Amino acid sequence: MSQGGGDRELFLKRSLDIEYAKEHGRRISTSLFNMVICRTDQGSSRIGIVVGKRFGGAVSRNRAKRLFRELTRQLRGYLLPGHSLVVFPKRDSIVQPFAVLKEVWLSSLRRQRLLRSDEDEPVLIQ
Repeated sequence: MSQGGGDRELFLKRSLDIEYAKEHGRRISTSLFNMVICRTDQGSSRIGIVVGKRFGGAVSRNRAKRLFRELTRQLRGYLLPGHSLVVFPKRDSIVQPFAVLKEVWLSSLRRQRLLRSDEDEPVLIQ
């Protein structure tokens, strides 16, 4: 997995930003996560990952956050600008193989037209 250097602008951290996206965004649901997508005035798209205590213990919550941060890092440069995404992982996301999670993630973003329509598809590392 990648280390966290230089990707602070890629993630939503402030509660106000996450709350704004939750209130004004549209919701989608998959078998492995729920997501809220909100258009913003920001130049680049940013992703917030929210895992509540009812998800499970700290180890499970941190694993879910690590998985989705890695998926986000691998998509750097492929996301269309001007969106805030807030992801709410489901418990099944940490027991599925990374390849399955990656495929559901990519198909959701494609379906919502959040990826650049370049010829070269994002290549995600396993």
